[in-house]
Amino acid sequence: MSAAAPDPAVRGAAAGHRWRPLADRMRPQALGQFIGQAHLLGPGKPLYEAIAHHQLHSMILWGPPGTGKTTLARLIAAASGAEFIPLSAVQAGIKDIREAVAHARQVAAAGNPTVLFLDEVHRFNKTQQDSFLPHVEDGTLTFIGATTENPSFEIVGALLSRARVYVLRSLSAEDLEGLLMRALEDKEHGLGAAGITLEPEALGLLARAGDGDARRALNMLELAAGLAAAAGDNRISTAQAVEIASGGRRRFDKGGEQFYDQISALHKCVRGSDPDAALYWYARMLDGGCDPNYIARRVLRMASEDIGLADPRALSVALDAWQAYDRLGSPEGELALAEAVVFMAVAAKSNAVYAGFGEARADVEQFGTLEVPIQLRNAPTKLMKDLGYGSGYRYAHDEPGAFAAGERYLPEGMPARTYYRPAPRGLEIRIGEALERLRALNRARVEKTDKND
Repeated sequence: MSAAAPDPAVRGAAAGHRWRPLADRMRPQALGQFIGQAHLLGPGKPLYEAIAHHQLHSMILWGPPGTGKTTLARLIAAASGAEFIPLSAVQAGIKDIREAVAHARQVAAAGNPTVLFLDEVHRFNKTQQDSFLPHVEDGTLTFIGATTENPSFEIVGALLSRARVYVLRSLSAEDLEGLLMRALEDKEHGLGAAGITLEPEALGLLARAGDGDARRALNMLELAAGLAAAAGDNRISTAQAVEIASGGRRRFDKGGEQFYDQISALHKCVRGSDPDAALYWYARMLDGGCDPNYIARRVLRMASEDIGLADPRALSVALDAWQAYDRLGSPEGELALAEAVVFMAVAAKSNAVYAGFGEARADVEQFGTLEVPIQLRNAPTKLMKDLGYGSGYRYAHDEPGAFAAGERYLPEGMPARTYYRPAPRGLEIRIGEALERLRALNRARVEKTDKND
């Protein structure tokens, strides 16, 4: 057999299915063949019981790619003997919905239910999503939507109130190994007729590279089978599996929920002083294709929000790392950002400035435009001086210890405030001690003034 020609058995298996991809051919035809999602489809679970008792209801299937959302929708419709109308929000519009509704009415007149399945439902705008409501409400059709995005943000409230949300989880590596073995053994739809086998290490490698996505794992298996056939062998080697699996990225949706979940995890690991977990999430975001400049900006925020004056070096470290990345680029500059991430994680923590600033802004909103005290105003002109601007101001450097004890700097009509409360960590221990000494001098001066009055 020529090494350049694919194995006729592999080619024939595909040709017999009109070149349908292996992932499509291996779709389960019955609920018992469905892999994963035991939290939804295990005996006694609400969705399982609803399917078993033919209780159709509108739902949103939310989960990562390749977890079986479309397949599950088909199985639900089949189990209930319902007409299945599949649409994709990428291509469909209001006209398609109207046609589906008209068909559903015809089906209902014959005494049969209809399931309208909309893939990528989050791509529909509010008006398009609202168009389902009256037909779901009156029972003309049962709506099943599939989405990879958080329904809380992407689905209108009126539709959410009429559809139950089911969360599908990524498949485990063990689930994917079982799926790949089924594809290798299936002679009707899979690769069994071609006699394709693989080395044990190759099976585990492809399952892990599938990253919880059944479609991705099956696509890689099909590619690996093609590589093996081109090499004149029906056995997929570990080296061939490595070649197929290399270069793949873990799931990461820039701008989507996974993006914000991962940056949230990174920030919380830094705040929780766990450098190992922080490095892991940093690496995950880079692996997913996140712009390192975005991470650099967030690290700078961490320095201000979570470390603050407990270790003022954090701000400089974050800025220096960002500048280093700007000069070096990827991948060299990524190490500088990793250094900053670790520094933030191990540094002493304080949100005292962050919290104090928030309280100050709240007071600005509450008290409005209060006048600047007369003694604090600038007096660059004679008129302003004649009006008393700057009168009574105590120049701190002329006071004992360069501190004007008892001086009030907040506007009249506003109560005394203590926004900044240093944390008992890092440099803020010393800052707190110094502030307490100054505040004690203030109290003593006020008490003395009150007695004299």
